[in-house]
Amino acid sequence: MQPSQESASLVKRLAGPSSGKAGLAKDQSEINRIIAEVSKGSKFYENEKKKDKELTQRINKILKERDDALQGVDLRKVELVADQLLQELESQRDLTQMIVHVDMDAFYASVELLHNPDLADKPFAVGLGVLTTASYNARQYGVRSGMATFVAKKLCPELIVIPNTFSRYSDMSDKVMDIFHRYDPTMQPAGCDEGYLNITPYCEEHCMTAEECVQQMRQAVFEETKLTVSAGIAPNKNKPNGQFMLPFQRQTIVEFMHDLSIRKIPGIGRVNERLLESIGVKTCGDIFTHRATISLMDKRFGLRFLLRTYLGIASNNVQPHEREERKSIGAERTFSPLGDKEKILKKLHEVSVELESDMKSNSWTGRTITLKYKLDTYQVFTRAKSFTRWIYTQEDLYAIGKELLLSELPLKLRLIGLRVTKLRDLRAPSPSAGGIKRAKFSHGSHELEDDLEDQEVNDEAMPGFHEHDESEPFPSQDMDLEPEIEEIDDPYDNGSEQLPVASSSTVKPQSARAATNKPKEEIRRRPRSNTETGPSVTAVTKALPTSVTESHDCPICEKTLQTDNQGLNAHIDFCLSKGAIRDAQIEASSPARNKFSKGWDWMKPTTTQDTKKTKQPLVKLKGNTKGGK
Repeated sequence: MQPSQESASLVKRLAGPSSGKAGLAKDQSEINRIIAEVSKGSKFYENEKKKDKELTQRINKILKERDDALQGVDLRKVELVADQLLQELESQRDLTQMIVHVDMDAFYASVELLHNPDLADKPFAVGLGVLTTASYNARQYGVRSGMATFVAKKLCPELIVIPNTFSRYSDMSDKVMDIFHRYDPTMQPAGCDEGYLNITPYCEEHCMTAEECVQQMRQAVFEETKLTVSAGIAPNKNKPNGQFMLPFQRQTIVEFMHDLSIRKIPGIGRVNERLLESIGVKTCGDIFTHRATISLMDKRFGLRFLLRTYLGIASNNVQPHEREERKSIGAERTFSPLGDKEKILKKLHEVSVELESDMKSNSWTGRTITLKYKLDTYQVFTRAKSFTRWIYTQEDLYAIGKELLLSELPLKLRLIGLRVTKLRDLRAPSPSAGGIKRAKFSHGSHELEDDLEDQEVNDEAMPGFHEHDESEPFPSQDMDLEPEIEEIDDPYDNGSEQLPVASSSTVKPQSARAATNKPKEEIRRRPRSNTETGPSVTAVTKALPTSVTESHDCPICEKTLQTDNQGLNAHIDFCLSKGAIRDAQIEASSPARNKFSKGWDWMKPTTTQDTKKTKQPLVKLKGNTKGGK
């Protein structure tokens, strides 16, 4: 019996974000079936089922928008415009730079193996409630990062599960990064165990080929740390699968990309994969086939990004992130479900100690503190509070987190974290030293745009649904995890920085699952409790007097707001609920075709009345081909 489309998508979702990890079987259908079977009835299963249903509903809306956008349009003319853009992008291809993506093999597991050699040749995983990584022996059973421990135990009953030791990973990460910096002093880290290097200058200086250089670097890592590292070598930063040297030839690169699964592309995870599959894009080669549809729905999918993906063209600009680009610093812990108040507070204390250490070592302080917690039902909530003074000590962090948490108890939690925003760089020169702070950063900025329609061109990502983005409320400590993020606009933002003051009291986590017999307007303002973004964000306690306003950063979208604590939390309250608001707006507005076919009316078959429109030059559409943020 064939599974329904709904159940098929749920089974695939339950497989987790890391189903493409090295060491897993190519055909995972049986493993995925087992995962779905053993998950049934669990809180994890119900949460994933709800997320899958919400994504399916969103896809159905997008498909309707697509059908409306395609009505009466001459697709051949749209394809010609896309082909013109392809030629433009092809002219920008640069094959002169040797870019290497390095990725430590099962980093956490490998570090634990060094510490405990008895784990050799045994299936083991790191993490508790949710696994952060798995050894290659465990992966043979289908165990992978991001998997619930009870599911992993069903797949591999003899699995050994050990807790995370982050200090150990941090120390080893420093050693590995020091080695990488010898080959590229301005390398771009992409986590604690991977990064991008431009080895062109090093190879030229030492008269080496790229393969010789990478082999030498990998050998140095092994000799000095006893850890192994894989590397992909290419003319840009697109990661080939595994250790591989991609020839620096245009035709070879295009052929390599053609049959590559769209899921292999950085930034395309479970959500974006389903969105693209819904319009027929399963491989990079399918992008060319469906380029007309993507063009008409540019704001949804990002035409430039996908065409560059089809061509195998990506940025070859490798440099570390600038300190001024940082908007937040945080720490969190995942653990087996806890309901005891003292044990939960102990975890919060551990997080505050780690966060203070990170802030001191990196010279940061901040004024907005956000508490994040995940229930045993896998629902995520945040609470925030801002101050006029700078916060960085463990005592302050713990006290503020405790205050925000106690008002919510009793709860049964499986994750707790703290995050600091509204940062001040203690290493930066004082304002009197001169210079102007940039209000907006260029390519490296993680700021969210207010509106899909006004997003700037970003050739490196799809618009709207970022799945591995530092704009996530709390970037995961679990380096193997792949968070899924949705960027959405604020319909209440009229262009000013002022926000309405919240009129409602704090909403408890339980109320996120409340009955729907509320007035429609109230429901629309209520946050979603399990979207692809994870968090449902509600108001917090003890706001400043409403007459007092100051500058705050929203911990979700990073916008700077001129408001008080109550106003800040009014903004937070809907910052992750905007999907529901947008859906209501779409339903109440004109057909979707008006939004997505704007500027394409001249593509319709020529009539006596619109002859002038159809004679407009193709170049007029150039402005419609920009990608999203």
